[in-house]
Amino acid sequence: MTDLNDQIRSSEHLVETDWLERHLNAPELRIFDCTVHAEINQSPDQELVRKMPFTFESGRKYFNLNHIPGAGFIDILEDLSDKTATLPMMMPPEEQFIAAMSQYGINNDSRVILYSTTEPNWATRVWWMLRSFGFNNAAILNGGWAKWSKEGRAISNVGCTYPPGNFKVVSRPGGFVGQAAVLSAVNDPNTCLINALPAMIHKGSDGPIFGRKGHISGSVNVPYSSMHDPDTGRYLTKEQLQEKFNAVNVSNAKQIIAYCGGGIASSNTAFALTQLGFSNVTVYDASMLEWGNNNSLPMETG
Repeated sequence: MTDLNDQIRSSEHLVETDWLERHLNAPELRIFDCTVHAEINQSPDQELVRKMPFTFESGRKYFNLNHIPGAGFIDILEDLSDKTATLPMMMPPEEQFIAAMSQYGINNDSRVILYSTTEPNWATRVWWMLRSFGFNNAAILNGGWAKWSKEGRAISNVGCTYPPGNFKVVSRPGGFVGQAAVLSAVNDPNTCLINALPAMIHKGSDGPIFGRKGHISGSVNVPYSSMHDPDTGRYLTKEQLQEKFNAVNVSNAKQIIAYCGGGIASSNTAFALTQLGFSNVTVYDASMLEWGNNNSLPMETG
């Protein structure tokens, strides 16, 4: 069996493009594009826009044109979303998740590499879901598709050939929390609520509005994009990331709850904090799509 641990840089959950290129033919490797395309909702119904400021499209058709050789496609919208939920892309039931992972060809001894052609958040969303179901052998491609293609590495349009897998889970409770847990955390000095949305949205001064302007009362802001080098898309160094989170006093918290618009960008926060050694992190799955549209829940601007 190929030694997939040689020269993995940064951490076991983050791999570099040169490492992946050297291991493309490893039989236990499973590479996946996780892209979803999000667009500002252009509906003339402004009440609908306030409740659902984005529309979403699977990245599958673009994946079929160009992808990393041998890669498969994980369809978050179709396969990894709870079909009974009123909000999009909520964590699916365990049985649905197991079936999807097995269909994709993932076994419990697979080495899974995830990337996106847009923001890294789609890849980290799948990474966080896998981690919540007890799977620890997944990693994010540092810099994603943008870095891979910019470096002139091999590109393919050939369909994935992974055989069906036999994925099993060992649930790890606490990966996601709901509204009640977040409400209890508001003004709790032992909990740090981190908003992953851009600063202008957090302040309530600009950008899409999730029902109401602003952020969950008492929460701090570490925008998801601030954790990446703007030129390469790579994650900042651990020292740089630690400095950003030190600025919002995460080290003093017994629990960290990350949130965003709908539980996607906040998975990037959870991923970064995990790389820094934090094990007390959870994601508010419904995030502002739920909170901002419930006038009884506390919010603030500025």
